[in-house]
Amino acid sequence: MTGLDGGAPPPPGPSPHSSVDEQVREAARAIECILFASGEPVRPEQLAEAVQATLGVVAAAVELLRAEYAGRGLEVQAVARGFQLGTRPAYAEAVRRYLGAAAREPLSQAALETLAIIAYRQPITRPEIDALRGVRSDYILERLEERRLIQVVGRKPTVGRPMLYGTTDAFLRHFGLSDLQDLPPLEQFGLAVPASGQ
Repeated sequence: MTGLDGGAPPPPGPSPHSSVDEQVREAARAIECILFASGEPVRPEQLAEAVQATLGVVAAAVELLRAEYAGRGLEVQAVARGFQLGTRPAYAEAVRRYLGAAAREPLSQAALETLAIIAYRQPITRPEIDALRGVRSDYILERLEERRLIQVVGRKPTVGRPMLYGTTDAFLRHFGLSDLQDLPPLEQFGLAVPASGQ
């Protein structure tokens, strides 16, 4: 094929998508740095503000990062309504051994039961938790607060204004959840915890 003057055809112009693709790649590089530096989930809106791009570009950049990390020890995880760089489960044991986390005390059955009650009934007071469990929960609530799995989210407008407890983003990360809506059906735990307000 020749040009109008009989010479070689002009070189093709840049693809209309090339600037968009480069914007996504540049955003992906910046997002990778942000996730590495943060150490905790960063929400899409925060990423969009930081890299000065639209949410659509951020979504495309995250997918690009996920593809680039495929087959590697790290992965981009969707956790707590955001994204973070995390270790693939296959290598978690090696990381735990290095950090000495194997000796860390696991959650007891009583703590898991209390945590399930709070997760499904939040916000909830200690007397309400005690009534559902049939025993006092002061010590367990203190331990769960120390591990930042629960927090005080307010006070109930009743006599004595008891504190209300709810779960945290650390709770979501601990159990690998993106949102509370990802909680499995309560029946799976074998716990008869009525829904909030009942």
